[in-house]
Amino acid sequence: MKFKILCVLLLSGLTACAQIPTKNGIKETGESNEQEEVSQLNLPKQELTAPILFDFLVGETALQRGNLDIAVSRYVKLAKSTRDPRIAKRATEIALHAGYPFAVEQAATLWVELDPDSADARQTIAALLVNLGKLDAARPHLEKLLASEKDNVGNAFMQLNQLLSRNPNKAATLQLIRQLSQPYTDVPEVHFAISQAAWFASEHQLALDEMQRALALRPDWEIAAIHNGRILQRISSTDASEFYRNYLKKYPAANEMRIAYTRVLIGDNHVDLAREQLQQLLDKNPEDAEIMLAIGLLATEMGDFDITETSFKKALDLGYKDPGAVHFHLAQIYEETKRPDMAMESYQMVKSGGRYLPAQIRYADLLALKGYLKEAREHLQKLPAANDQQAAHLILAEAQILRRSKAHQEVFDLLDDGLKKLPDYPELLYDRALTADKLGKFNILEQDLRKLIQLKPDNAHAYNALGYSFAERGIQLPEALKLIKRAVELSPEDPYIIDSLGWVYYRMGNFVDGLNYLNIAFAARPDPEIAAHLGEVLWVRGAKENAKDIWRSALEKDPDNEVLLETVQRFIKNNVID
Repeated sequence: MKFKILCVLLLSGLTACAQIPTKNGIKETGESNEQEEVSQLNLPKQELTAPILFDFLVGETALQRGNLDIAVSRYVKLAKSTRDPRIAKRATEIALHAGYPFAVEQAATLWVELDPDSADARQTIAALLVNLGKLDAARPHLEKLLASEKDNVGNAFMQLNQLLSRNPNKAATLQLIRQLSQPYTDVPEVHFAISQAAWFASEHQLALDEMQRALALRPDWEIAAIHNGRILQRISSTDASEFYRNYLKKYPAANEMRIAYTRVLIGDNHVDLAREQLQQLLDKNPEDAEIMLAIGLLATEMGDFDITETSFKKALDLGYKDPGAVHFHLAQIYEETKRPDMAMESYQMVKSGGRYLPAQIRYADLLALKGYLKEAREHLQKLPAANDQQAAHLILAEAQILRRSKAHQEVFDLLDDGLKKLPDYPELLYDRALTADKLGKFNILEQDLRKLIQLKPDNAHAYNALGYSFAERGIQLPEALKLIKRAVELSPEDPYIIDSLGWVYYRMGNFVDGLNYLNIAFAARPDPEIAAHLGEVLWVRGAKENAKDIWRSALEKDPDNEVLLETVQRFIKNNVID
């Protein structure tokens, strides 16, 4: 009896204790319906020996206790020794859960070998091999999966495209999809898949040719038409506009295509033509809530907030499925048009969903701007946090409210308390580091940023902040240069990081490179702090009038910027600026 009870504890991966292996399956002494289904499998002739039972119990116990190394190794061993497809499947699942790709590959390969007709097995091994970049090994599995789809091969190719898009080798991905597509040249989805793969591989002409083949096979396929328009935009804006117009003449009810065309017109600053398209959307879909929301969002891009507000309200009247999203967008429009009370009221109408917390944070921020700092903080503190990320965002929002009133010590204390609960949260570390800088607590700044770099080695802003801090204080300049260069590698287009690079060169006495990078940064973004740095270097280089012009222009736009004011006042004190 004890032996049978132990057998019940085993998962369905092995012949149960009361089961007797036979030539065609399993003969059950006390068969249930579930056991009758199991008996139909082509299972190996495998007795339940003591070593097998022991491995089972060790594997399951380890799994329950979270000892994944032991669980994976025992189940992979069991799969090999029993050659039971159910055990191989179980081993694959456990290895996937543990995140051990080598073990997954072993188990899944065996699973496919033992149960070659299992679509789940082939899907698992194919996905794994694609993720590992082993496209050649994945190909035969994908070919069999596609062949099994028959009339559904089009949808299969669309799903395949999503799977293969994860592979970083875009040229190899394109080659694989073209190889897989050869038996299915009359399927429009196949050409769509090739087109997308070609696009990601920067083969734009091939992407266009294949998308047009898809449309030739299925002319009314709106998604393909939209993608065709996007490809044409890269190649020829004129041809793209002509394609949109011709398609919409033929298929005037293609709303998504019209929305895409309107967005193109807005991007090209053809506002009057964009309004015509919005009016057609409105005329053809007066009772469609989703179209009303789309019209409102497009009008926002145009800066036509009257149309936006009207459209959003109409979407609400028509019962849009996510009213919280509409209220959130409406609140943003009220903020943009300087109606904070209406914005607050609209934010409060967001009762649930993904926009609930952002709406409440914006409500608190507006409350603080009205002078109700205490109430704003209390509002944030009462909000429920479903996870660590939300808890951190609430702390950061409260810190931002305090920072606006220059309560740097209170900000530091708040972030310090937050890091006691969430010691490795990157945004909290970064924010405390910046606040520590304001308070002159440079040891904490350095400690937090070095920890952040360790946690997030691809965080460009962490490298930049630490390097800039060293440069600003004139210490560890070689390391500062190295840190900021790393930040530039990670984020080469960021003008603030380019500004830091120019600033550290200046601090190191390399005025030529310093001025060069500061000019690049200022051209990309004429920020007051960049203006302060550029002006100082220009002054030192002898271009005093240019420096004055840059400072005066920056002061007109932002007269309260601390870095800019400190720089200008320093030169006023020395009687070098009028």
